[in-house]
Amino acid sequence: MSGLFIAGTNTGVGKTYVAALIARALVAAGRRVGVYKPVASGCRRKGDSLVAEDAKLLWQAAGEPGEFQRVCPQQFAKPVAPPRAAQAEGRQVDRELLRTGLDYWREQCEIVLVEGAGGLMSPLSEVDYNIDLARDLGLPLVIVAANELGTINATLQTLITAGAKAPRLPIAGIVLSQTRSEADESVATNAAELAARCGVPVLASVPFLAQDLPAEVDWFSLAASLRLAGDA
Repeated sequence: MSGLFIAGTNTGVGKTYVAALIARALVAAGRRVGVYKPVASGCRRKGDSLVAEDAKLLWQAAGEPGEFQRVCPQQFAKPVAPPRAAQAEGRQVDRELLRTGLDYWREQCEIVLVEGAGGLMSPLSEVDYNIDLARDLGLPLVIVAANELGTINATLQTLITAGAKAPRLPIAGIVLSQTRSEADESVATNAAELAARCGVPVLASVPFLAQDLPAEVDWFSLAASLRLAGDA
């Protein structure tokens, strides 16, 4: 099974939105797509249960494959980092489940999109960060960055973190996401600046509220080729 780990340079950079666009593009190309969000906090309470809205958006974008509860098996209500949200409920993030929760999708799909929670150094459990999970799952990184002033620094720092913490993990590239209706002047130059400085491709620049990815990227082939390269 091929896959991509969708990571953000920070919280609120459009990571879920971009992941959903990638899922829709893969479905449109005839691929069987799985989606997995290992843990989520800040979930909405609906009756006696919690609903992770990001997970629901991903599941719908992928054509509602498999069982919805398998998309995000660990959900917490408080809008703080998952280990603290779990603590507030007298619980603890299950480190093993963060990893084994992906196994369900191996039998359901050709490619899986895994969405992290926050930036690479955002904590997922008492000892795990997003980069730790990405490294252990071995899925190439797609780094989503807000297309705004300051994104060059945030993106380069994210790449440095990936190289330091998971040097063998392939990086598929960067997707710039415009998260505000009013763009600042850097939007016109951010893609070129990053392409010149970061050493990995800028795969797409997504306009505000875009319904499709503007760049012609074969996401399935990209994930498969990087997986094979990583195996080698």
